[in-house]
Amino acid sequence: MSEYDDEPELAGYVPHDSARPLRRRRTVLAMRAIVIIGLLGFVLPAIATIVSVGKANAQESCRRWVAYEVPGSPGYEARFEVLGPSFIGWECYTSGAFGGDRLIASLGLIPGVPAIPGGTVGSS
Repeated sequence: MSEYDDEPELAGYVPHDSARPLRRRRTVLAMRAIVIIGLLGFVLPAIATIVSVGKANAQESCRRWVAYEVPGSPGYEARFEVLGPSFIGWECYTSGAFGGDRLIASLGLIPGVPAIPGGTVGSS
């Protein structure tokens, strides 16, 4: 027996006839759709969680910045902006004050505890 002979397990094996497809077109499309729906089922909840946690962190950080910068401000708002003052990321604005909204701080792409001079403000 030479080195290139078929193994006994493969004796009599005939490869698939390439003239006819292995699966029907409709079956392939259905499998692709199921895979895409499954991947979206994994990815979309993760994206939603990242966005909601980022928004909550930005709101809290913005609240602290506004309490430090403009203590009498009637409100604050954290917005995610693309092509904003810091290019991309969360921006903190005062809202409802005379003269319109005013930029207080750029919070970055992933907002965290603000680095306010003299310690943190409003840690409740």
